[in-house]
Amino acid sequence: MTQTISGQAPRVPRRIAQVIVNSLKGGVVPRVGLPYITVGRDREVAALLHDLDLVADGGASFRFLVGRYGSGKSFLLQTIRNHAMGRGYVVADADLSPERRLQGTGGQGLATYRELIRNLSTKTRPEGGALNLVLDRWVSNVQTQVTLEDGLDPEDPAFVGAMERRIMDTMASVQELVHGYDFARLLTMYWHAYLEGDDEAKANVTKWFRGEYRNKTEARQELGVCIVIGDDDWYDYLKILATFLVGAGYKGLVILLDEMVNLYKIPNAVSRQYNYEKVLTMYNDTLQGKARHLGIIMSGTPQAVEDRRRGLYSYEALRSRLAQGRFSQDGLVDMLAPVIRLEPLTHEELLVLVEKLADIHAGLFGYMRTITQGELVRFLETEYGRVGADTHLTPREVIRDFVEMLDILSQNPGITVEQLLGSGQFSAPVKAPAEQDAAAPTSASSAGQDEFAEFDI
Repeated sequence: MTQTISGQAPRVPRRIAQVIVNSLKGGVVPRVGLPYITVGRDREVAALLHDLDLVADGGASFRFLVGRYGSGKSFLLQTIRNHAMGRGYVVADADLSPERRLQGTGGQGLATYRELIRNLSTKTRPEGGALNLVLDRWVSNVQTQVTLEDGLDPEDPAFVGAMERRIMDTMASVQELVHGYDFARLLTMYWHAYLEGDDEAKANVTKWFRGEYRNKTEARQELGVCIVIGDDDWYDYLKILATFLVGAGYKGLVILLDEMVNLYKIPNAVSRQYNYEKVLTMYNDTLQGKARHLGIIMSGTPQAVEDRRRGLYSYEALRSRLAQGRFSQDGLVDMLAPVIRLEPLTHEELLVLVEKLADIHAGLFGYMRTITQGELVRFLETEYGRVGADTHLTPREVIRDFVEMLDILSQNPGITVEQLLGSGQFSAPVKAPAEQDAAAPTSASSAGQDEFAEFDI
């Protein structure tokens, strides 16, 4: 086998390479290192970055990403997450689940809010848990303004009064919103605790912002307030937070909600409709100008959106807003529409991707990359030569198979790519994903092989 080393790929730090390889082999999206493996999706990324510009200008946006399991929805969400943090936005992301919904009678909506706040991330705190950082930065920004613009030193007796006046200006921007007065009151408490060095009071206020008070009695005992964030109003507080973040020096708040299929799976029709009604409320708020500096992206499968019986389209008000227009067709897609449907990666894009992964794998495990471009093409031919690959094979499955192949080759130096691909291990039929009702064929046919015989990159 001819030894070739790609000299153009940037060197990936071992820690990041380890995360990339382990995540992709496990079928999940790595939260770090995405620029090293990003291919394609240029139009989708450009459209979502345009939304970020709207958020920075004081507007709001709402998008749905729709694609089959493994088509790259979560990857695109993480890509936008990294772009947003790098551009000065605060990002909060959460996966919906049976315990985390938009609305529920058992605290499921509040559970989603708590997860979003727990994952609150900034450029300097990308791993999440940035709530205290944001609050402290807000106080620091106000102090800097008083020092530079009012010419007052922190030791000056008039400094605290000037701080109070500027904080009141911040409060005025949020008090006009629903629950804004309560939010402003808690911010004032945080400022006084910060000034006095009262860590316990700061921790209690932070606990309130996280939605961790179980009832009003508990909040009154620890904070002296009779308000708590609950299932019905958690979204209102996110809108207030988005406005507040601008005063803290950020460009806005971006919310990413993945696994929308869990709303589709809600067994009770009434509960499901209540959740879709919440989606409609959020959608209307962003498009009608009722929310500011807020961007929301939700992702789900085609069935979760388009099923007229249980999906988003079962709620007529949403269907009429989200249904594709008459002029959209293959090759002519409106990237400014509320729903972005992810097309499969092209063969060329997949070749670029597996070549990048081959370089990363070789660098991580310290061996010279020997797999050639011809062998990469041969691997893709084998993957797409399976029965049902044209409709059921996803990038996730291709990548997972490729990383597995690289692992086997690196651990067994005596075996070649051709031997491995011809062994039958990689020629099993493709199974239909979970959302498909029809089962895929169970054996390869010569017709299926002939169809991909002219595979060309």
